Amino acid sequence: MFNKLKQFKQARDKAKDMKSELEEEEITVSKGGLTGGNVEITINGNMDIVDIDIDEDLLDPSNKSSLEKYIKKAHEKATKKMQKKMAKKMKDMGGMPDIPGLS
Repeated sequence: MFNKLKQFKQARDKAKDMKSELEEEEITVSKGGLTGGNVEITINGNMDIVDIDIDEDLLDPSNKSSLEKYIKKAHEKATKKMQKKMAKKMKDMGGMPDIPGLS
């Protein structure tokens, strides 16, 4: 029983270490139209937006729908890239240990 508790503590500690490392990761992506005007979004490993840059051309009220679309697409693209990066990093870190009764 104490062995399982020790394994659980090790798994918890490893998860904390992974979380800390992944929080430091950042991804920046850009999305825009063929005629110019880009939206650039940076997210961290918690999927929080840490920076957003919008070309001034898109700040015109007539570009509202384009701006909304570019923000949404840039966030989707950044999230997918971060998820792939996090999965690879977790795999490279060895993943989570197998704990009998919990896996």
